[in-house]
Amino acid sequence: MAPHFLVLTYPAQGHINPALHFARRLAGTGHRVTFFSTVCAHRQMLEAPTPDDSLSYAPFSDGYDDGFDFDKEGPKYLADFNRAGPVAVSDLVRSFSHEGRPVMCVIYTLLLPWAADVARDLGIPCCHLWIQPAAVFVIYHHYFHGSDAIISSLNKDPFSSIELPGLPPLTHRELPSFIFPSDSYPFVLSSIKQLFQALDREGKPHVLVNTFDALEESALTAVHSVQMAGVGPLIPSAFLGSKSRVETSADCIEWLESKQKSSVVYVSFGTLSALSKQQMEEIANGLLESGRMFLWVVREAQNEGGEEIRARTSASKRGLVVSWCSQVEVLSHPSVGCFVSHCGWNSTTESLAVGVPMVCFPQWSDQQINAKMVEEVWKTGVRLVVDEDGVVKGGELKRCLEEVMEGESWGGGEEERGQMEGYGERGCWRRRFF
Repeated sequence: MAPHFLVLTYPAQGHINPALHFARRLAGTGHRVTFFSTVCAHRQMLEAPTPDDSLSYAPFSDGYDDGFDFDKEGPKYLADFNRAGPVAVSDLVRSFSHEGRPVMCVIYTLLLPWAADVARDLGIPCCHLWIQPAAVFVIYHHYFHGSDAIISSLNKDPFSSIELPGLPPLTHRELPSFIFPSDSYPFVLSSIKQLFQALDREGKPHVLVNTFDALEESALTAVHSVQMAGVGPLIPSAFLGSKSRVETSADCIEWLESKQKSSVVYVSFGTLSALSKQQMEEIANGLLESGRMFLWVVREAQNEGGEEIRARTSASKRGLVVSWCSQVEVLSHPSVGCFVSHCGWNSTTESLAVGVPMVCFPQWSDQQINAKMVEEVWKTGVRLVVDEDGVVKGGELKRCLEEVMEGESWGGGEEERGQMEGYGERGCWRRRFF
């Protein structure tokens, strides 16, 4: 009988996607895999989850089947989720045992600090799947193991920097936002702390990371008490070294097909980032002033002024505004030459995988350090500069678009230049990691 793995994930799109891609790959090796999350998460999956002999789904109700507002209900939801989750996992594992399909290993992602304890109580080995970059794991590890005062000191002097093993020098604006008192979600840091405490109880734990050696070799070996292994990038396998498409966003693709190679700016800020009306207007100004064609994902529920943006775009005849698209499919289209992004880790790895340079506009969580690595270490994009009010002006966006899409200088030396693929086809920033 094939070993049976249980993959657990928090019900947010940025968690669901990499966990589900991991589960599918694991099932593709012949192992039996059950993907476990809430009813709400089950409904968020972009593809209809069809069980087969290797991969099955086990949604459970946490009392929020229709979703929840993270900003308004975050602490209460996490508390309710942490009460319902362990009970549901225990019941499911016992049910599998009675059916003759015992779970051999539990694999869990962020914001499930109870998963390791539940697995231990059930006598089952477990492993953590870290869905952010290895660099962020290193930062949190040192923060929770004696370096919290040094890291927190950057809050008082935003222009100073610290150095941690395996990472470049980091300033205040380049660290995970959850670390600092100004962050609006202190309950998240508490949950991450509990995760690291759970890992400490395992001795020298194994941690699977959504990254790969060529991208973060130093970070992956920087924490000697943890055995980290890159298992990423966790994106649809069809887009790794392949031009085939597995999904269809008909309207978007038809529009992209009519555009010249590397001429379109793709704009998306993820599923959680919410921008002010002023910021939305400035982005629209920059895109229109750039004179370039653009495809912009605007989620009405999260961003003010969406209808005005659509009206301006329609009048300009230079862009297409949509509420959703298949992001990896769009990024892999030859007409896309740049990605304006919040730099969530999923978006960052997708951009790297298909060779599209980025204009980075990080908002929170791990996005700041992701943007730093894109600009300064991997040299595959640039970061937007905000004004004194924290707003990116249209002129700044226009400047960055010109630098990425028209620049002729590669950030690295001749040796690095030789590692690039399609130089001049996707812009001077494209680098080959695969």
